[in-house]
Amino acid sequence: MTGFSSSTLDDAAGAEQRRVALAYLAEAFAEAALAGIEGDSFAHVALSAALHELVATYGEEAVAAFVERLPRRLRDGEFSSGLRH
Repeated sequence: MTGFSSSTLDDAAGAEQRRVALAYLAEAFAEAALAGIEGDSFAHVALSAALHELVATYGEEAVAAFVERLPRRLRDGEFSSGLRH
């Protein structure tokens, strides 16, 4: 199995698959909100499910290396869509 990186994701999924996947995820968030589930609770579970899937695909070490790069990406605003805290 190859190592996991954001470029691996780019190569494996392709831009169109990521766009469609994001639409499904946005729909799931909206349905959860309609059911009374708070966004942060849903986000925590979604992150956990995503990590489980990545570990199943790439293994613990590859995903751990990927996750170690997340603090810098967060601080650089890569995941920000509005006002920064």
